Amino acid sequence: MESRRKATVGRPRGFDADAALEQAMRVFWRQGYEGASLTDLTEAMGISRTSMYAAFGNKEDLFRKALDRYSEGPASYAGRALREPTARRVATAFLVGSTLATTMPGCPAGCLGVQGALAAGEAGSHARGALADWRNEGVALLRDRFRRAVEEGDLPRDADPEALARYLMTVANGIAVQASGGTPRSDLQLVADMALLNWPPDTRP
Repeated sequence: MESRRKATVGRPRGFDADAALEQAMRVFWRQGYEGASLTDLTEAMGISRTSMYAAFGNKEDLFRKALDRYSEGPASYAGRALREPTARRVATAFLVGSTLATTMPGCPAGCLGVQGALAAGEAGSHARGALADWRNEGVALLRDRFRRAVEEGDLPRDADPEALARYLMTVANGIAVQASGGTPRSDLQLVADMALLNWPPDTRP
């Protein structure tokens, strides 16, 4: 009996781990890594620190799990955009998705992947590195998609897939920063539309 009692100490019980992670993601999204205290996180998640550590690990571990959830949820537009049939439609879907995701009613404004660690000091270096890797992975996926578009004749042979990918990501990041400052969705969509005016001309009939 005693060994069984010890085995249950610290085990997270009586809470929905999925719902708790959703709330943690929103706290990080709204306050950034460094700005989100353990008290903020556990109160939003509705659990004790012991339960948080047992279910999700330390704060850094929790942040990485929250970032994964963000990628699969609010930022899932990026994966869908990559499946569009032409490079122009990829670019359009990516920027439209960014505009919608950063201005969703009922959610923090902006992008967790952009502002999550912008103000983080040394204590947040791991989170800052995780976010840099996250953004760079997005650039790499776009670059590979545009390389395929060149090979398929969808983009001009002299198009630079790397530059196009970074161009899109930079515009999307700028949209996120503007959204976090309260810029209306309609204004941000105009920015996205203007950015697409510089897209290489279609080479297919």
